Amino acid sequence: MDFLHRNGVLIIQHLQKDYRAYYSFLNFMSNVGDPRNIFSIYFPLWFQLNQAVGTKMIWVAVVGDWFNLIFKWILFGHRPYWWVQETQIYPNHSSPCLEQFPTTCETGPGSPSGHAMGSSCVWYVMVTAALGHTISRMDKSFTTLHRLTWSFLWSLFWLIQISVCISRVFIATHFPHQVILGVIGGMLVAEAFEHTPRIQTASLSTYLKTNLFLFLFALGFYLLLRLLDIDLLWSVPIAKKWCANPDWIHIDTTPFAGLVRNLGVLFGLGFAINSEMFLRSCRGENGYRLSFRLLCTLASLTTMQLYHFIKIPTHTEYLFYVLSFCKSASIPLTVVALVPYCIHMLMKPSEKKIH
Repeated sequence: MDFLHRNGVLIIQHLQKDYRAYYSFLNFMSNVGDPRNIFSIYFPLWFQLNQAVGTKMIWVAVVGDWFNLIFKWILFGHRPYWWVQETQIYPNHSSPCLEQFPTTCETGPGSPSGHAMGSSCVWYVMVTAALGHTISRMDKSFTTLHRLTWSFLWSLFWLIQISVCISRVFIATHFPHQVILGVIGGMLVAEAFEHTPRIQTASLSTYLKTNLFLFLFALGFYLLLRLLDIDLLWSVPIAKKWCANPDWIHIDTTPFAGLVRNLGVLFGLGFAINSEMFLRSCRGENGYRLSFRLLCTLASLTTMQLYHFIKIPTHTEYLFYVLSFCKSASIPLTVVALVPYCIHMLMKPSEKKIH
């Protein structure tokens, strides 16, 4: 691993030296790959346009991030910004200098990259959905148009993934091999869900059982390794030790923070998609109207941006996890049930006036 780490540091130094002027763009691409944007941007947009795709996106994101957590616990991957300080391979304390940024100091293990994995699995779902929609509407005789559409969408996919990967390496929070593993892992998870159509009609019981399984397996795995005297939170004190600015350390980058966030989202989606509000609004006559869908999309995206102003207190870790679960569960409840139902009720008086 020292070979991969040492050469990875050389790549990071090259990027930071020669592409420092592109920091704003790379920081933007790092935010594009942020798993939290799946729930606040991609999901509200896609669910209102195509409920099956939106539902699949949540399942892929949650299961993908869960696998990411398990593999991080197994692989014990170091992050560049602390590895250069901890390693003994550089003689006479001549460790390389890596610049740190406000988004560098993530506290969990680094392999595979969660940003790369989340970005690849969600964009894989979006690209395959867009391809399926456009090609199904084309005449099969337009072979050239088929190929152009396919080439454009997959080129866009790889352009975004490469940009996200470079951005994560640039800020010294991942080594190159970690982002490559993340992209491959995300694509595998997304492809697996291409062959599981039943999730689109899953019952509340299925959602609850899945949530319980994901939580108990992760907790059981954590406790088992603790019994073997393996500390799965080993990376947190190291991150705090070597981060250039203590203010850049955030509790929401710890391993359990991501698990709680994802379980909350899946829990909320299960309740929302089986709720009376969803059935009355999205499964009724309004659900097929373009005007209704566009209003729901705009209202959902606007409401999700307001969620960023809700700050969860971080002074007590257990309280943070409980409130984070509740906030995450409220996201799909708002997008899937509350917003469509409110718009459905607002549109009813205008329909009566017309009649």
